Amino acid sequence: MTQKAKQTVLHAQNVRKSFGSRGNVQQVLKGIDLHVEEGEFVGIMGPSGAGKTTLLNVLATIDRATEGTILISGADISRMKDAKLSAFRREQLGFIFQDYNLLDTLTVKENILLPISLGKMKKKEAEAEFQSISSILGITELADKYPHEISGGQKQRTSAARALINKPSMVFADEPTGALDSKSASSLLGTLADVNQKREVTIMMVTHDPLASSYCSRVVFLKDGHIYSELYKGSKSRQAFFQEIMNVQAVLGGDSIDTL
Repeated sequence: MTQKAKQTVLHAQNVRKSFGSRGNVQQVLKGIDLHVEEGEFVGIMGPSGAGKTTLLNVLATIDRATEGTILISGADISRMKDAKLSAFRREQLGFIFQDYNLLDTLTVKENILLPISLGKMKKKEAEAEFQSISSILGITELADKYPHEISGGQKQRTSAARALINKPSMVFADEPTGALDSKSASSLLGTLADVNQKREVTIMMVTHDPLASSYCSRVVFLKDGHIYSELYKGSKSRQAFFQEIMNVQAVLGGDSIDTL
């Protein structure tokens, strides 16, 4: 039986991003070419100032590129008007941020269902999706609790469920384990890797942590606004992949602080 060919979810070509104007222009992204296939779990790494978060923001429609073309599921987001881009972001993309971004006045369940509350999904279908994704992330019993009543790890799992509930074309995660202890971080990453494989959810994650990146299927390293190198996990164990990541990071001089 022939395996189904993977579709390209993200296609970025000659992506550039500059800040400032006239004589005070800072080039952060300097011509990025990147393809992400359906079902990939891609990590973005690099030293401080390499452009990791800037790249994520541009690809995730949070910011606009200065130059270049970005296609997500065939849609050219680099040329979309703001209203259409906002609708595309809501319907096609999921986001997991370091600081959770949960609404304190909503329960866990209400926070998770928020992305589909503006859509046309029927109540019965929405309930089934909630049960499915909350079960996978191990937070079903937290449905009626509020964010201040749960732990950091549970908040991030709620954030992840919210990102996945709409069955997005792509999920973007910006340092999702940055505020978690090591046990909660490993648990979340293991769950994301499991969801990635079982549901073929396409994920792009910015992280400074080699351990976090070892859960990915591919790691892209940035340096000075360019792609420096890439590593593919393939059939390697997570421990072996972690060591490869560490080796590249040692050459790059990676650290734990990234302002761009």
